[in-house]
Amino acid sequence: MNKTIVGAFLIIVLVTIAAVGVKLLLPMFEDARQKATTDATKTKGKIRIAVDNWVGYSVLCSPELKSAVRKSGYLLVCEDDNADYAKRMERLDAGEIDFAVATVDSYILNASRYQYPGAIVMVIDESKGGDAILARKDRISSLDAMKGTNDIRVAFTPGSPSHHFLKAAADHFDVPELLPSGALRIETEGSEKAREKLIAGQTDVAVCWEPDVSRALATDGIIKILGTEDTERLIVDILVAGRRIIEKNPETVSLLLNQYFRVLKKYRDNPESLLDHVKSASRLPKNTVTAMLDGVKWANFGENCEKWFGIAAPGQYSDEGLIDTITATAKILESAGDFSSDPIPSGDPYRLTNSGFLEKIFTAGISGFTKPGSGISGTAEINSLETRFSALSDRHWGTLKEVGTLKVEPIVFRSGTSELELLAKKVVDQAVDRLGHYPNFRVVINGHTGTRGDKKENMSLSRDRADAVARYLEVVYNVDPNRLRVVGHGGEKPLDMLPGESRRAWMYRLPRVELVLVREDY
Repeated sequence: MNKTIVGAFLIIVLVTIAAVGVKLLLPMFEDARQKATTDATKTKGKIRIAVDNWVGYSVLCSPELKSAVRKSGYLLVCEDDNADYAKRMERLDAGEIDFAVATVDSYILNASRYQYPGAIVMVIDESKGGDAILARKDRISSLDAMKGTNDIRVAFTPGSPSHHFLKAAADHFDVPELLPSGALRIETEGSEKAREKLIAGQTDVAVCWEPDVSRALATDGIIKILGTEDTERLIVDILVAGRRIIEKNPETVSLLLNQYFRVLKKYRDNPESLLDHVKSASRLPKNTVTAMLDGVKWANFGENCEKWFGIAAPGQYSDEGLIDTITATAKILESAGDFSSDPIPSGDPYRLTNSGFLEKIFTAGISGFTKPGSGISGTAEINSLETRFSALSDRHWGTLKEVGTLKVEPIVFRSGTSELELLAKKVVDQAVDRLGHYPNFRVVINGHTGTRGDKKENMSLSRDRADAVARYLEVVYNVDPNRLRVVGHGGEKPLDMLPGESRRAWMYRLPRVELVLVREDY
């Protein structure tokens, strides 16, 4: 009797297992059957990209690119994760996605914990007006106006590219007040909330992105302190390929890049079609979409090669702008306290990039494209320090609006001399690293001395020292002389003494050379 019961129980168990197996396997069999009896046999697989709704990614997820990739046998799937960069890097590390878009800063910030699970294979775009630091005119007029304050409220979206813009400005212009703590630090969920608080007077400064920048500036009393249209290599969007797809399916990476640049060119030649696509996808009005698109500068194939990855034909100039951006971004994040030391593995930024796919396309060429090195871009477009400026009269110089004073360590001169020695040149070199991010601004070089001695001689010496810095910029970095204005102040504009500062320490700080960025006041 017991054997009969046990046997019946075993039969029930086996039947149950079989039923569950059939239920689980049947869909797989049906799926395989469906694929085998349709044109789906041509589909080689899916290419999964984690994205968000930043307008710069619209080409990457456009119907045009999906169609082009589909014709090559793959389904392009864009998965919107609402800008959850941390989760995005976790998924890239787990192999759940093949590619991830990010800004350079968000990649460094969020991928470090996963030992950087991918390599940057392409620069997508730069923010050129998409982000801006805005302020209430009755409270703040420039970055320098914030220095030394203790009551300025700042609203921003934490972890966003705009947050990084704040970090960069705080570091480059030595304005820690842009990153306050406590009640002065107002964190918002998105740009719109930051804009609303600024207009309502609940904050003094807000960092926003389009279309909120344009909407805020349409309000009386709101001004722009600094926008990314006047920056270079600060907010840079990139495409990161996961290490698994690079190792196992490198041809898929090449396919995506090749087709992407074709579609980008098509949109560049027919901008209305891109506008229509973004308008349809976002369901926003045309004027809003236009403002959003105006804030993006896409990097085409030639610019990726020549400007970002250092790929060029023999005898042609190229720049490794991406390497410089990674290095500069790491310094900004370290300065902001996100890392206690350099976050780049072994301090080698090349560990985060892979130029091999672009080099392969460069060698083979893309049908319909001008090959890099054949006039697609000139030297002036590559090196932001060499931007050309028109000459200005003294009167016109006097009408320019101050943006802020670059952070510059003390430039040491021997007593009574204006000669730049090795240590002083290194300090200027460090300042040039920051200046390179702001190619649209002119520079007023202010020379100062101590308050002792003959006023006339001090005035002459301060001008000579400022002029020595200007000549160094012109000779070593090919900075346009029309961009620079030298002013000597002697000891007429001494610094304020700091609380508890000794007179000796104060007097040591007085001899200095300042680089003040200025712009047209529209």
